[in-house]
Formats: sequence, C-alpha cells, structure tokens
Amino acid sequence: MLVMTTRNQTILIIDFGSQVTQLIARRVREAGTYCEIAPFNSANEAFERMNPAGVIFSGGPASVIDGGSPRAPQSVFDSGVPIMAICYGQQTMCTQLGGKVEGGHHREFGRADVEIKKASPLFEGIWNVGEQYPVWMSHGDRVTQLPEGFEVIGTSPNAPFAIAADEARKYYTTMFHPEVVHTPDGAKLLSNFVHNIVGVAGDWTMAAYKDQAIEAIRQQVGDRRVICGLSGGVDSSVAALLIHEAIGDQLTCILVDHGLMRMNEAAEVVAMFNEHYDIKLVHVDASDMFINALEGESDPEKKRKTIGGLFIDVFEAEAKKIGGADFLAQGTLYPDVIESVSFTGGPSVTIKSHHNVGGLPERMNMQLVEPLRELFKDEVRLLGAELGLPQSFIGRHPFPGPGLAIRCPGAITREKLEILRQADAVYLDEIRKADLYDVIWQAFAVLLPVQTVGVMGDGRTYEFVCALRAVTSVDGMTADFYHFDMNFLGKAATRIINEVQGINRVVYDITSKPPGTIEWE
Repeated sequence: MLVMTTRNQTILIIDFGSQVTQLIARRVREAGTYCEIAPFNSANEAFERMNPAGVIFSGGPASVIDGGSPRAPQSVFDSGVPIMAICYGQQTMCTQLGGKVEGGHHREFGRADVEIKKASPLFEGIWNVGEQYPVWMSHGDRVTQLPEGFEVIGTSPNAPFAIAADEARKYYTTMFHPEVVHTPDGAKLLSNFVHNIVGVAGDWTMAAYKDQAIEAIRQQVGDRRVICGLSGGVDSSVAALLIHEAIGDQLTCILVDHGLMRMNEAAEVVAMFNEHYDIKLVHVDASDMFINALEGESDPEKKRKTIGGLFIDVFEAEAKKIGGADFLAQGTLYPDVIESVSFTGGPSVTIKSHHNVGGLPERMNMQLVEPLRELFKDEVRLLGAELGLPQSFIGRHPFPGPGLAIRCPGAITREKLEILRQADAVYLDEIRKADLYDVIWQAFAVLLPVQTVGVMGDGRTYEFVCALRAVTSVDGMTADFYHFDMNFLGKAATRIINEVQGINRVVYDITSKPPGTIEWE
C-alpha cells in the first residue's frame, strides 16, 4: 500500500455503501489522478495516511435521518480541502454542516433533467446557465435546507438542491450521480472538480506507480524473504515481476496446480517464467489434495473456503522447505478489495470470499504483500507492459483462484472437471480462430448440474448441458455479454458436442453484469 506523508496530488473517496462507488474511482483515474476508496468507518485513518488534495463523498443506501447512519469524519471538514459530495454524500454533508434533510418527498430514480441556475467552476466549459442537461438520480430523501454559505446552482423537478455549492470553502454537492454513464457529462464534471477546483495536475502514470510500488515493496520487505502465489493469470504474474524487480532473489514464486486449471495452463506458465525470467519458481502438483477435498461438494461457499484454506496449507509447507518466509505475496486487485470489503469492516456486501484480503491465519506468522491492491484490471495490464510482460500474458482472460470449481456448479467430480476442461479448451480455440480473444474480456465454459436426453446419430444420450459465457469489460467491475453471431455459436456448440464426450447440449449465457461477480458461483 502506498503511504503518503505530504499534501499530495491524490483524491480520497469516502464510501458510504453505494453500488457504484468504484466508478467514481474509475473516472478520477481516467482523469490522470491517483485515488483510493475508503469505507466511511475507516476514512479518518485513510485521510491521515494519504493526506489527499481533495475528497469525494459517495452515495449510499442509508438515510441520514436514521440514528447511527454513516457520517464523514470531522477531520475532513476541519482540514480545509475541497470536497465533492454525491447523493447520500450531499445529504450527510448538509446534515453535518447544519442543513436539513427530510424524507417523504417524491422519490427520484432514473433519468432526470437538471437546469443550471448559476455558473460554477464545477461545470465550466460543459454546461451553460439557463439550459437543461440529463443526469441520473437515485434518492428517496432530499435536502430541504442548505447549510450556511451554500447556494443553489442547479435544480431538477424533484430535487430543488440538485447542485449546491459553497464556493468559498470549495464544497460542491450533487443529488445525481456523475460517475455513471447515464449522466453523459458526469466524467467531465468529476474531471473539473479534480483539476480546476482541487488543482491536481492529472499527470499520474503507470510508470510513476511502478516506481512508487517498487520503493514501497522494498520498505515493507527489507532483507526478508517473500513467497508469491503464482496462478498463471496476469494479476499474479505482474505482481511477481514487480516484486522481483524490487527485491530480486528474496522472492520465490510457487505455482500450485490444484487440478482446477484450464487445459495445459500449468505447463504454459512454467515454460514462460523459465524461458523469460530469472525468477525462482517452484511447481507444486497438489491436484489430488484439492480434488479429494472438493469431491462431492456442491455448496459454492464451501468450495471457495476449502480452496482458499488449502492454498494456505500448501504455501505454508513450501515456505518451510525453502527455510521459511516472512511474507506471502498475491495478486489482489482493487475490485477484490472492494468486493471483499466487509472483511475490513466496510459498508458493502461481501462478494469474493476466497481472497485473504483481511489477513492470513495467525499460525502462518506471515504478512501479506499486495502491490496491485490499488489497481483495476486494465491498470494491471498497463503495469505489465511497463514491466515487459509478453502481450500473450498481458491479454490473458481472467481466471479466478477457485478455477474450474466455480464453473462446475453442483457436486465436484474428477469426471465432470475433465469434461469441463475439454469443453472450455474447444470454446477458447474457436474464439482464437475467429480473432475474438482480444476483443472479449473473459470467456469460459460452465458445466451445468443438469443432464438432458438427446439423440446423437441413432443412439439416445443422457448427458450434461454446457453453458458458454463471454463478456466485454474494462475493469471487471461491470460487464456486458458479448454479441456473438449465430454462425460462431453454432460452430462452437457443434465442436463441443462432437468432441467432448459427456455433453449433448450447449446454451449461451446473455446475462449482463452490474457491479458484482462475473462468475457463476
């Protein structure tokens, strides 16, 4: 984690539990500015650590009228830094500064039009006084009295204080959500706040992040040993290269083949690292251990917890073999932190439970090294390019730690895993042949816990149904299904049915993904 000591060119985002808080971070980083999200109940510590140039309050599901509802740290207001408060953030800011919020008024969810009443640096060069612009609302309560020093600069039919500001203190509030694409000019508003109001330069680059991260790793590790869990995906590969650049031979990478990897994946990873990098790599075949523990298990949460626990057991055993290690490194990303945030006392629901985001078991006597935990997936790819990782690995589709176990809903068996592995390989082969691999963000096959009667040739079959999934995304936080043409789907399905014994039917999953998990379980 990067540690800040002087007033920085950074932004702190205080999370009050909104489903789209991470989109605020996306927009700020797209504007060339480094930012972090902190849950409201640990925001004071984050504010002291980062010493940011500006702060953004997110939205949230709570009502400020209710006792015990979330509040921003008083230290943020006392600091004098510019603040932008969104939706619930507007309401808690007004409440904390002496304004008034009421419920029972007309709720406003979805598209609305904001009329600009007064010029402001928040929308300079974007919106004009007297004109209306589309925005996205999501609120029940609303501000009915502004704190002293604030004035209205924009209204909507159901939000008389849709935009309000205290220009002297550089406090800006919006009842709507500028971070979502449904507010067409929202990203520009956030950019104006960051650059024109806060005064951040907007020159944050991945090269600068790499240098900062390397120095942070050296400060954390010193002359001690690190083991790194290498999964074969871009996240752990980039983490390994970054840590190796920082501490060299103090790093040992451990590739655990848990029997849940894609076709030939372990061999490909070992070959790449042995051929291109002078990094100590231990390849552990633990497939029997993992599959024996999972066989017959159908509960998705138990699968994840079992796999996470066994990974720890293997890392612990391998650390002893090399004479001990003080740190375990893993390729945790910002979405992992956000989606596991309840482990760290945050306001959001836990989505990913197989990550050791909250810390390691006490018995390991190790600390975590997570140099990518402030980055989104696309930023990790940029960092990989900075580190010289081959494009073939930078562009690899994400493959989560639980592997095929969460793509095999229902009871796990060796036979079902092998059927799924073969179907997945055929599907990805067709995607590559169609030159779609780099267009699609993630694609995989799923073996459904359903068998159907079918006729193949002159015989009757009773075999599994295979689902195909492909999504487009930038950062993995939101995604939409890929619009294959029917010729492609027909060809892929025909190959799977013909070449993979055990499958007699193929379906395509067209589910889109709001913030949350892309996986099936």
